Amino acid sequence: MRTPICDQLGCEFPIFAFSHCRDVVAAVSRAGGVGVLGALGRTPDQLDMELSWIEEQVGDKPYAVDIVLPATSLDRDRPEPDAHKELEAMIPQRHRAFVEDFLAGHGIGPVPPEELRPSERIGNTAEERRLVDVVVGHRPRLLVNALGPMPKDVVDVAHQAGILAGGLVGSPAHAHRQVANGVDVVVAQGTEAAGHTGQISTMVLVPQVVDAVAPVPVLAAGGIASGRQIAAALALGAQGVWTGTIWLTVDEADTEPSLKEAILAADSTSTTQTRSMTGKPNRFLRTPWTDAWSAPDAPEPLPWPLQMKLASPAMARATRARRQEVMGTSVGQSVGMVTTARPAARVLLDLVDEFIESAHRVTRLVDDA
Repeated sequence: MRTPICDQLGCEFPIFAFSHCRDVVAAVSRAGGVGVLGALGRTPDQLDMELSWIEEQVGDKPYAVDIVLPATSLDRDRPEPDAHKELEAMIPQRHRAFVEDFLAGHGIGPVPPEELRPSERIGNTAEERRLVDVVVGHRPRLLVNALGPMPKDVVDVAHQAGILAGGLVGSPAHAHRQVANGVDVVVAQGTEAAGHTGQISTMVLVPQVVDAVAPVPVLAAGGIASGRQIAAALALGAQGVWTGTIWLTVDEADTEPSLKEAILAADSTSTTQTRSMTGKPNRFLRTPWTDAWSAPDAPEPLPWPLQMKLASPAMARATRARRQEVMGTSVGQSVGMVTTARPAARVLLDLVDEFIESAHRVTRLVDDA
């Protein structure tokens, strides 16, 4: 299962596991894959502590970090510290009332402000750039931007620190922009994926991106939760896979128990693409929250980062009230293939075993021919 990107990063298997939970990241890297920590929403101090902890756990094994620097953001041209106040003032009262009515209707009450994450940093471009400064002070093998082309200056900073740069794309045009900015790895993410996605399916997208950016290595993402799919991805020309949903229910994940149960019970029709969490198209577990925002009388979701500043405190309140299943989480269509909770290392090795079986099956077809 070894591909050239394994040699670039020093991993045993070209399986990348995105998670917001450091325990999952460390477990996957220790088992031979590449754990990817999602940094969105963390302060620089929090990220610094978590990366230090991960490095203690994984030793010389590789890990990666995922940041979010969108191509368009309302706070891009607003100087700090005025940006936060200006953005908060831009959230219409109708939207605030809609959220409060929703929470009250589901028995979720107010929370003391000191118990919520400071909304100043939620989705802020300047805050995310400070996270880059933290990342380059550590030793991940790869830094990836999850939303839009990684800015050229960020690519340069990563390279100066000896870190490879990567970017998620939803079309061949996006891939060209990433490579023009100097990224070393392109993640072709089909619409089946969790998180921010486009409209092209993984099976159609991956070979187009592989051809568009060759010889830059491509990772396939979107709906991948089995070794059979990994074999298919490599057959399409990808050098590895980028996975996410399958790690939400592993034993090490800090997913809230009721939400974990909802994920395990979901099928592949249980997701929806919504702008109700961040203001940009995001595949999410269908929940009362997403249903409320798609109702005819609902207000139009706000642009990034206003919608995130509105939704994130609501999610924190739901979590505190142990009602996170009301709000949900980013989840891909592969959720229908996630039916049991297992240790992360077991999940990784099962993917490898199934890949080997699938590769042998195809090889036998060729031999027979």
